[in-house]
Amino acid sequence: MNAIFQSPEPAGVDDTHSDTASLPAQKRQKVLLVTGMLGAGKTTALRVLEDLGWESIDNFPIRMLEGLLEGTPEAERDVDTPLAIGFDSRTRGFDPERVIAQVKALGERHEIALSTLFLDCNSSELERRYNETRRRHALASDAPVATGIRAERELLAPLRRWADLLIDTSEFTANDLQRAIRERFAESAPEDLTLTISSFGFARGTPPLADLVFDMRFLDNPHWDPDLRPQTGQDAPVGDYIRKDPAFAEAFARMRDLILLLLPRYRAQGKSYVHIAFGCTGGRHRSVFTAEQMASALRHSGFSPTLLHRNLGSRAADLLEGEPRRDDKH
Repeated sequence: MNAIFQSPEPAGVDDTHSDTASLPAQKRQKVLLVTGMLGAGKTTALRVLEDLGWESIDNFPIRMLEGLLEGTPEAERDVDTPLAIGFDSRTRGFDPERVIAQVKALGERHEIALSTLFLDCNSSELERRYNETRRRHALASDAPVATGIRAERELLAPLRRWADLLIDTSEFTANDLQRAIRERFAESAPEDLTLTISSFGFARGTPPLADLVFDMRFLDNPHWDPDLRPQTGQDAPVGDYIRKDPAFAEAFARMRDLILLLLPRYRAQGKSYVHIAFGCTGGRHRSVFTAEQMASALRHSGFSPTLLHRNLGSRAADLLEGEPRRDDKH
């Protein structure tokens, strides 16, 4: 899936209901149901929501949801503290169709603003995660993990289709998911753009949350200079080597001008976070140098970017870099 967030059809909770829409939003209890595939990141999402000021409950018996929401008198309900409730297929008597019917009924109540977040992940990545942790799948105690994943995906299909918000974590690290939850659910966005400039190696995967990605592999590769190979884009000799490439100066200027054109437009559209990533093969030379230079240029233009180098500490490897061009050999 290309998009991080999707709103599956049909929409789960219709806020245009006449009774709901007529009540001021600040007087309604905000409730988020968090569910999805086991291993897709539910617990991580709930922890971030708690850090954001939500009251969170994990592994909640979803059949008791109505009792939970009705158990507090309206006069004592803290409508200023949103509530996140996590549940999954391990819940006893779990029935997605019943959950949907129950939540639809609760969504019609004027004092509750209720929505559902579904965390998904492709089956091969889930299987990899289970194998790494050596955990058994709850739906396949005596069978291969893949069998449990297939059974769970079939069980949850109705809930996945119905959920208001879908996040696919297949290519996410834990930090990626934390950032995605913060961007979506933080109560107040920063007054200005939160700008991140990063470098990475294509050989180790593209950052899943990057808004703009620039491929620097058109530049001459310092990796094939034996003296420069152990160094990085933060070292002056590597920077001098890259600057000498006839394409660098013009390409850098055009990228800088494009970014300076786009950032105010992103801000005007209400975007709070922008991640600009520069990639090369291994993520140690060309991408690092360009990211450093771009961060400096943007600071001179009044921005305050955070600079990250994802693969700076990775080992230089000929296997990753591929075969050198004839004129790269020394």
